[in-house]
Amino acid sequence: MSEDPLQDQVAGVEEQAVAADPAPAEPPAPEAPVEDPDTHRFECRSCGFVYDPAEGIKKVAIEPGTPFSALDAATFRCPVCRSPVKAFKDIGPRNKPSGFEENLGYGLGVNQLTPGQKNVLIFGGFALAIAFFLSLYSLR
Repeated sequence: MSEDPLQDQVAGVEEQAVAADPAPAEPPAPEAPVEDPDTHRFECRSCGFVYDPAEGIKKVAIEPGTPFSALDAATFRCPVCRSPVKAFKDIGPRNKPSGFEENLGYGLGVNQLTPGQKNVLIFGGFALAIAFFLSLYSLR
């Protein structure tokens, strides 16, 4: 104990605060997202047809949810150009940003958008520009 009672009170309060708050635990290490290859889309290199397992193909009676790996390589053909299974390439999951991984950090965050989000941004901008242009006719 020191001679100053106020200093003793402050020290006591600090000790209580330290005892009440446990040491902050380290945040868990971020895990890399696990991608399920059964959800990947496959594109025909001959004609550009995209097989999406979430949609299936009604034309050839392939149910939604059927992964590309479950299709019979001997009998399955592209429904558009009749190319075999080996003509398809993996283009990744539906909501994956397009482009190279090392380039996703550049460009005001636009590189991290999915293709659908980029379409909304581009055509939404066009629609807004047309609306502004047409609004000029209301000026006299």
